[in-house]
Amino acid sequence: MATRRHHYPLKGGINRTPEFEKKKLASFAVNCGVKCGHDCLYCSTGAMLRMHAAFRDLGEDPFGHGYAIVDPSTPERVASDAKRIRKRGMLQLCTIVDAWAPEAQRHGIGQRCLEAILSQPGWSVRILTKNAAVRDDFDLIEEHRDRVLVGLSITATPDRQDAIEILEPNASSIQDRMLALEEAAARGLRTYAMLCPLLPGIADDPEQVDRMVRFAADRRVEDIFAEPVNPRGPGLRHCQEALELWGYGDEARAVEKVRQWPHWSHYVRGLVRSTQDAVRSRMDIAKLRFLLYPSRLTSEDAAEIRKDDAGVIWLGKG
Repeated sequence: MATRRHHYPLKGGINRTPEFEKKKLASFAVNCGVKCGHDCLYCSTGAMLRMHAAFRDLGEDPFGHGYAIVDPSTPERVASDAKRIRKRGMLQLCTIVDAWAPEAQRHGIGQRCLEAILSQPGWSVRILTKNAAVRDDFDLIEEHRDRVLVGLSITATPDRQDAIEILEPNASSIQDRMLALEEAAARGLRTYAMLCPLLPGIADDPEQVDRMVRFAADRRVEDIFAEPVNPRGPGLRHCQEALELWGYGDEARAVEKVRQWPHWSHYVRGLVRSTQDAVRSRMDIAKLRFLLYPSRLTSEDAAEIRKDDAGVIWLGKG
């Protein structure tokens, strides 16, 4: 089904992002829309932005699929803010939507934002995308190689592309994302790994985690970020239903299981250990950034993780 593309005017260009600063990702953020055309079924953005006026004004369900909401004028606001803001630092492009998603590509939003930011001294950029089209901007990035970190979200090993393309219908294939990151490393660009989310039954097996970490280590990434799937909103239910529809019963049952609080907690506990073990065997554990909100952990699992929380970034309150 074709993706409906909406244009909607947003406010602001570059914003402070305290939450992503806690995650050690960036101090500033740019976002070019409120609904990404990659249309990942597990996405929790709808839960975070469900009250945004764009959904009401455009008549779209914040938890729905098959559409994207983008603001093509974002680079102009970014250019203005990049000049205006005096205290500068690391900026993530993007934190909510993807500046290289299909609807953003139509307007060259990723490239235009990069050009605007990098034209001003003092800014550095952390790119995060699920689209291999970012390689079209490697020449620009190479001109500013010390100021840009390239990251492509790796959400499974290539042999699980069959299941992943059900859940990430408009994103680049896992293989293409890996090839783009490999090209970035070969060109001497700064890279980092984002293993997120590592879904149960698809990407949380210790052997799979080790293969992803090994790939990242071989690309000489500066750090590895990892995260479990966010259970907020109806995303897990959407994943379960889609996997069932396409005949992936085992995977659907694994996702259904973690929709229950104690099982999600146990899944996270195992994922933390698998990721730590893989990183320790391939590189310095100090490079791991496992992002974890503990509020949904059982007291037993939280206590077990805290016995060895190397690389874990505890988020949220407390």
